[in-house]
Amino acid sequence: MTTLSRRSLIKTSALLTAATLLVPDSVTAQVTGRVVRGGKGKRPNILFILVDDMGYADLSCYGRTDYQTPALDGLARQGLRFTQAYANSAVCSATRTALITGRYQTRLPVGLEEPLGARDLGLPPEHPTLPSLLRKQGYSTTLVGKWHLGSLPKYGPQQSGYDHFWGIRGGGVDYFTHKLRGQVDLWDDGNKVEQEGYLTDLLADRALRVIDEQAKSNRPFFLSLHFNAPHWPWEGPNDQAEAQRLDARKDPFAIAHFDGGSMKTYAEMVTHLDRWIGSILARLDELGLTDDTIVVFTSDNGGERFSNTWPLTGRKTELLEGGLRVPAIVRWPGHAPAGSTSDQPIMSMDWLPTLLAAAGGTPDPAYPSDGIDLTPFVANPALQQERTLCWRYKNLDQQACRKGQWKYLKILENSFLFNLAEDPTERGNLKDRFPEKFAELKAAYDAWNATMLPLDPASFSHGFTGAELADHYGAKLQSSVGNAPARTH
Repeated sequence: MTTLSRRSLIKTSALLTAATLLVPDSVTAQVTGRVVRGGKGKRPNILFILVDDMGYADLSCYGRTDYQTPALDGLARQGLRFTQAYANSAVCSATRTALITGRYQTRLPVGLEEPLGARDLGLPPEHPTLPSLLRKQGYSTTLVGKWHLGSLPKYGPQQSGYDHFWGIRGGGVDYFTHKLRGQVDLWDDGNKVEQEGYLTDLLADRALRVIDEQAKSNRPFFLSLHFNAPHWPWEGPNDQAEAQRLDARKDPFAIAHFDGGSMKTYAEMVTHLDRWIGSILARLDELGLTDDTIVVFTSDNGGERFSNTWPLTGRKTELLEGGLRVPAIVRWPGHAPAGSTSDQPIMSMDWLPTLLAAAGGTPDPAYPSDGIDLTPFVANPALQQERTLCWRYKNLDQQACRKGQWKYLKILENSFLFNLAEDPTERGNLKDRFPEKFAELKAAYDAWNATMLPLDPASFSHGFTGAELADHYGAKLQSSVGNAPARTH
């Protein structure tokens, strides 16, 4: 395994950049992983598939055994699978803030919501985003699926860099009624849509239409395909009766139903999603776009009730590994070695500098990214760079910091030190055996936290309680305050 320090990585990148002036484009592409195809410097299309609440081991290529996900397994065989991929947060809208800005979500007020509920907050339209920066590079930009970064009229996908939007604006809807808090939340740009169908089907069908249209254009495209699946409500493609039962309750938060769901239903949701992703990948093949398209697949946070996170513990809303670690796959023909894996720790905010680099762009210098460009690691999966990554989560006063194989974790008054290489299950608390390492990571967390926005006393922060989940007996919600109704994540 090759190890690079941050200084040596920068030096190596500079040398490789200089080398591009002296060698043919085709050789440069092989060495640097930069986008140069056929010697013409053509920019790649980008298909970014984000799913909702998928656990680390919810794909068969990551260890799920009770069902199979052949399309996504095939994507992994054709590209690179990251084993140490992290979400920026343990809930939805906070991670989405980091993903679209390339920065720690705790730099923006909307990123302090865990998740965003009914407060009048959102992603500031003036903030540069991945779609707005790609649009400056000549890309057409479309979001199909979930937004969850603020409501009209102040906020929306088209205020933040997307040319077109088709999907849901809030944190989750019923798969059949498309309702959130009793109101239909399905949109075509700024217009509400009344359309029957299972939401996963509708989103996939729209994505296919977008790809068909873009195939006729000379412009490269960026398609954000943000599925709501496998987020609750627990409804497979034939569960209209469950949707009717929930709708009849007239409870605005009925779709979070703790009286529903099963492993069987969850399997139906994920395998149906996988089949649609297979159809979308097949369409790229049919249109001759596969070799010209980067495909990324990942999740917005760790798994929920029916997810598999083994060998990790914890789940969504928790800074244990199971609440943060997610599947992440990249297929980039000619750049990502087929069938490869990388143990490099990565984070949601890395995708902005990575995809901008692939497109020939850079982040806005006024809003520098906290992420790193992953293209060297995609091109050479053996590369490793030690990083310090930090998280905080308001409920239960959670703090976490990872550096190398070590992780600092705090939950309420309890603090821990884990060696993730030897103990990914986070069972052996080593803080008293390695007090200097514990102090080092705690100091790194404190230094990072001092550069972020302070906690907002009015922000919402969700967590599971003993009344909701039996294995959380004794747990109470510590930080849900005021304005933000739960069950919107």
